[in-house]
Order: sequence, then C-alpha cells, then structure tokens
Amino acid sequence: MLWLGPGRAGGRLLLRWARGGSPAAAPRRGAEVLVGGEGGGIAEILMNRPHARNSLGKVFVNELFSALEQLRFDEKVRVVVFKSEVKGVFCAGADLKERAKMDDAEVGHFVKRLRNLMDEIASSAKMGLIETTRGLLPGAGGTQRLPRCVGVGLAKELIFTGRQIDGQEAFSMGLVNHAVPQNEEGDAAYQRALTLAKEILPQAPIAVKMGKLAINRGIEVDIASGMAIEGMCYAQNIPTRDRQEGMAAFKEKRPPRFIGK
Repeated sequence: MLWLGPGRAGGRLLLRWARGGSPAAAPRRGAEVLVGGEGGGIAEILMNRPHARNSLGKVFVNELFSALEQLRFDEKVRVVVFKSEVKGVFCAGADLKERAKMDDAEVGHFVKRLRNLMDEIASSAKMGLIETTRGLLPGAGGTQRLPRCVGVGLAKELIFTGRQIDGQEAFSMGLVNHAVPQNEEGDAAYQRALTLAKEILPQAPIAVKMGKLAINRGIEVDIASGMAIEGMCYAQNIPTRDRQEGMAAFKEKRPPRFIGK
C-alpha cells in the first residue's frame, strides 16, 4: 500500500518528485517525516526525529498521517517501507514527556489517533509493550493486535510484565516474519525489507490488494464469514486483465506482464 503527492507548502512534510515519477525526500529543516525512495514502485517513509528517538509525538504522528494520505492513491507505488533515519533506533514508542503535558481529554484523543495510525500501517533490535512499567496499558491497539499474533497467554505475559524481547525471540514466537543479524552498515533490517518489497513488486497488483483485504477482514470474523469475504474479493479479481494475462503467461510458459487492471 503506497501513496504519493506533491509537497505541501503549508505543512512540515515536503515531497519532491524524482526522475521516473517516484517520490524523493526533500530535506526541510524541522521536518520529522520525509517520503523518499529510489522509485520503481517502492516508496519509503523516512522517520527523522533524532532528539526524541522517533517517539510518537503530535507533530510526528500528524506528519506520518500526511505521508500516508499522500501515498495512498498513487498507482505507481506498490510497496511502502518504513525506515528510521536515526541511527540505532526505529521508534521509541509514545513520547511520554509530551504526553505528561496533556490533560485527560487530550490523551484520549491522541491515543485514538495512534490507534488509527497503527491500523494504517522489524537481530539487535529490542521491542516490547512496556506501558505497565509506566502506570499505563497499551492503548494504541496493542492489547488487541498482540493476542492475534502470539496468542492470548503469551500476550498477557508480555503486557503484564512489560518485558522487552530481541528480534530472535520475536521471530520464534511469530511476532515478526524475519530476524536478521546486523551488518556493518547497520541497515540489515532495511535491506531485508527492500528484498521482500522487490519480491512483492512484480505480482499482480489487484490480486495482492484483494488478498490483503480478504486476510485483514477475514481474521476479524468467524471462518464461514471469512470464506464469504474471500469469495467477494475473488469475484472482484475474476474480470481483471491481469488474471487473463496470468493464465496466458502460464500457458505460453513466459513471465506475466501485469498492469494493475
């Protein structure tokens, strides 16, 4: 899922267009989120809030929303990769210093925005839901997403203890798909993400979109309802030119040339 758009003169998010019609980051003083990439269907959302270790503050979250909105409907973009521009950290979680200055109503509104943001959207890494060690509970969707990934029992253990785990532990419990040893450049996870993005890129766009929709919606309901959702998604894919191209390519023993129609 990706999107692009022209730069917004009135905001802190600024985009420019690179050759080939793909977005490239245009450095702007004070910007916390940039959109870049080498083109070819892959865009990158670059997180750049070094003074707060990419923690989720108001401006940072607003700029992430803006980046997603500007990429959402761009047909040239097939895959989005989130990348930290801050060495040694991906995202430190909520900005608790900023949160402490909010009143109760502001906290509720902000956490709701975080939950919505997570709905829209990583071996040396450490990760965890540490909210209970700060007198909180996960409020941006962690109590609902984590049990669906690792099961209720393990989710309770991780949330109740506030324990942090490393990439290999996360991989062994099914929380992440891949765990890679760090390289000398410090971007092993990013390189693995790019490799995966390039595997997705040549596949039929509408089929991938419908498969994603069927999985995301089907996991929320019982199996019979999930089958019905799959059937509706499959029906939308049947009349596409890409399906016809895939069948023809198989018959002719050649690689398919999908066009997203």
